[in-house]
Amino acid sequence: MKHLKVGSLMTDNVVAAVPDTSFREVAKLLTEHDISGVPVIDDDDHVVGVVSESDLPAHGQPTARELMSAPAITVYAEERAADAARLMVRRGVERLPVVDEEERLVGIVTRRDLLRVFLRPDPEIRRRVREDVLADALGLGADAVDVHVLDGVVTLEGRVRRQGQARTLVGLADRVDGVVAVVDRLSVDEAAARLASPARSAHDLP
Repeated sequence: MKHLKVGSLMTDNVVAAVPDTSFREVAKLLTEHDISGVPVIDDDDHVVGVVSESDLPAHGQPTARELMSAPAITVYAEERAADAARLMVRRGVERLPVVDEEERLVGIVTRRDLLRVFLRPDPEIRRRVREDVLADALGLGADAVDVHVLDGVVTLEGRVRRQGQARTLVGLADRVDGVVAVVDRLSVDEAAARLASPARSAHDLP
């Protein structure tokens, strides 16, 4: 299944500070670029912290080194946008510095950028679950399980042959871009499960 990556949503023209950037210069960056925070990078472009509006003091002239929150919460450009969005919500931040494989700053992704992932229409999410998960990934008919979607919440209802199949289905549905939660109302066809189990030999009997 294809997923939106952070790199496809990020802004690569990044406004950043260095540890010695003064309080006044940081405030100027935030104001001039109308942003709520800036990453702080070292000489090798590694992100060492983040300064947000709430970190700015009412008085004094500290540097970015003293103001920043560290260690910085970052994401990789190749990460799924949906995973980055969940991280952002969990950590209560508005923006995430994006880094490459060598941990160097390559971009910024904001809550607004990531919200686009979760604005996918419910019919489109339902289609993706039916086609990408049921048909392509699990080899089941698109109608093998009832798929209902409301405000990004997917409800799966129906019978599957094995418990493991149900777990896989729920896990894959949860990873579809735009899904915010999955409600599992699946049941296992016990008769089919027994038929699928290998026959017990005399050595298996107590």
